[in-house]
Amino acid sequence: MASLRRISLPYLRDSCALFTSLKHLPFPVFLDSAAPFSEHGRFDIICAEPDEVISLKTNNYKDIDTFLINTEQRLQALSDEYLHSDELPFCGGAIGFLSYALGETALVASKHQESSHSSATPDFHAGIYPWAIVVDHQRERCELVAQASVSELTLTRIQEFLRAAPAENIDVRFTLGSEFSTSLNRSQYQDAFERVQDYIRAGDCYQINLTRAFTARYEGDSWQAYQQLRETAAAPFSAYIDLGDSQILSFSPERLLSADKGRLQTQPIKGTAARDSDQQKDAALAAALQSSAKNRAENVMIVDLLRNDFSKSCQASTVRTEQLCELQSFRTVHHLVSTVTGQLRADCTPFTALLNCFPGGSITGAPKQRAMEIIHEIEPHQRDVYCGSIFYLGGGGKMDSNILIRSFVCADNRITGWAGGGIVADSDVDEEFTETETKIGKLLQALADL
Repeated sequence: MASLRRISLPYLRDSCALFTSLKHLPFPVFLDSAAPFSEHGRFDIICAEPDEVISLKTNNYKDIDTFLINTEQRLQALSDEYLHSDELPFCGGAIGFLSYALGETALVASKHQESSHSSATPDFHAGIYPWAIVVDHQRERCELVAQASVSELTLTRIQEFLRAAPAENIDVRFTLGSEFSTSLNRSQYQDAFERVQDYIRAGDCYQINLTRAFTARYEGDSWQAYQQLRETAAAPFSAYIDLGDSQILSFSPERLLSADKGRLQTQPIKGTAARDSDQQKDAALAAALQSSAKNRAENVMIVDLLRNDFSKSCQASTVRTEQLCELQSFRTVHHLVSTVTGQLRADCTPFTALLNCFPGGSITGAPKQRAMEIIHEIEPHQRDVYCGSIFYLGGGGKMDSNILIRSFVCADNRITGWAGGGIVADSDVDEEFTETETKIGKLLQALADL
């Protein structure tokens, strides 16, 4: 009977060296818990050279519908076929992302509105990886895990890459070629904010996530930029994905959906406060966030929305709110995080459950469909992969996914990042504008300092 191959490797506290040794291979991915800079993460997953690539880029919602049906069937067959281990999160399978544009196109084009987005990244991308390097920082273990189909030659070659010292190239140093420009300056943001408030007062919605885009020219290696940024904004759902013509750099603190033995979990974030180097001031900022009625109300709204999303995939009466507005602290910000769980129905797959929650309610608003229509109308920029989701899906239906916030795309020598926040009836425009600066400001400064 076929079995997993598991080869022990030397443990490194920082997995960046492992990825650097393999990033020259096609379609390398690094799912990064951000150790040693974050206490929240545990497992790092590194893959490259997929057996198969599934990709879609379209403006036609009918193409998306057919594509996702076929993809769900392919990924479910993969989940049934691939071997897995209860003690490891991933032993090979699919790793990829859903772009926010995927959900937006399905909504906008299906309502016979104009849908024209151009992007350096696909709407959907997934590689099928038969091997993975898995680092467990809790147990201080590192191993190369491979499906039975992987040849001994391939396993030997991977280990040789890992043993070889990575070549250094001083010509690839990452540097910005311009200052960051934004799609919404202070005046433009206020105009967009007031339009959102008009919709809220009219009863169209009760929360809208309004975002800003930030773009600059750059030269050099985006991997170098990623390593610098993870020291600034370490987060447990970080990732680096190299598509060849473009790269995704994500420092997300937010889980969209996980699945393990049929148990689903989502952890929406709503409520943000800046951190301070002074411990007393930092504690005061955290306490103020916890006691903020407005931020708690925003969080509860999204929890209600996600409970409704879960009802599409879960057994009746199994959806529960395990934590409500729990304070979690990261390197640059404090957040309020809630946890919702449920048990997957027998007739629903983990990937379908992911689609039923996509895009995440915390980055759209409520009700979700109307919120996305308003976002499409008001925001002057494309969200691209921002507010989409990076996911993995392996054998036995094990899955996890993030929400692509605190993220950048590098393509055509331009780097673009985004930041936003939820607008409700009693939001203050100055506070909301400042929140976008709080979320991305230290990242932009870190890039400027390279």
